[in-house]
This record gives sequence, structure tokens and C-alpha cells, in this order.
Amino acid sequence: MHNLRLGELLEKTVPPLGFELVDWDMSGGSRLLRVFIDAPKGVGVEDCARVSHHLTRLFAVENIEYDRLEVSSPGLDRSLRKLADYARFAGQEAQVHLRDLTDGTRRLKGMLRGTEGQTILLETVTGTRAIPFDAIDRCRLIPHIEWRKAQ
Repeated sequence: MHNLRLGELLEKTVPPLGFELVDWDMSGGSRLLRVFIDAPKGVGVEDCARVSHHLTRLFAVENIEYDRLEVSSPGLDRSLRKLADYARFAGQEAQVHLRDLTDGTRRLKGMLRGTEGQTILLETVTGTRAIPFDAIDRCRLIPHIEWRKAQ
């Protein structure tokens, strides 16, 4: 199964089910296919089960070979894959990994400040940086969890 075809199939299938396809990957040796979905109100176990059943039937028809399928939410430290993700999550902290060494580093941490054209704005401790979208290898949100005392 060619990964490009699988990606296209997932992009065409998941959104009509009412979910955003956040990311997916297929591990080589174990052929574990992981699909990460999201929705404006979040994703529950029933949602994951529904998408999993649908994909299982679709993959049988399309002759997609895999050993195991996992469908889940992207979690609090979700990956940002699309340019629109950077605008959507403006105001949240993120860890950005660049494709190439830039100013002596490949990793940047800061507050997402949206986009301008094909550029990501990231506010770091040294100021706001404009990073070309195609210079980013990967990016994840940094979750902040508030702990409350039991009363």
C-alpha cells in the first residue's frame, strides 16, 4: 500500500464522518496504522470506535493491508500539520522543530501568534520570529495542566 494513496483515502473518508483528520502513521515492522481524529467538541471513545469500524470496512474493500488499527484523539500535545492549525491554535505554547539549522538551532519553543501568508509567527523569549511554513519539520502543542486542590 502506497502511503500517498492511504493518506488521500483517509483525507476523503474521515471529514465526511464529521471529524478532522489530524494525523496518521503506519509503523513499518508491525504494520500498526494509527489515525488521529478531532472534532470541535472533542472526541470520545464512541467516536473512535465508529471511525474505526468504518475504516475497517473501507480498508477491506480497498485492499489496504495492516495488522492493527488504532483510532484516537490527538491528545493535549497534538501535532500541528496544516497551516490552518497554526492560526487555530494561536495563543498556545508550542515546540517547533525546523528542517535545517537556523541561527544555531533546530528547535524553538514559544507562543503561537498565528500566520501571515505562508509564514508562522512564534513569540519566543528573544522576540517574535517569522518562520516559513515549509521550513518546519514538525510541531507539537505544549499542554499546560492546571491542578486543583481537593476541597
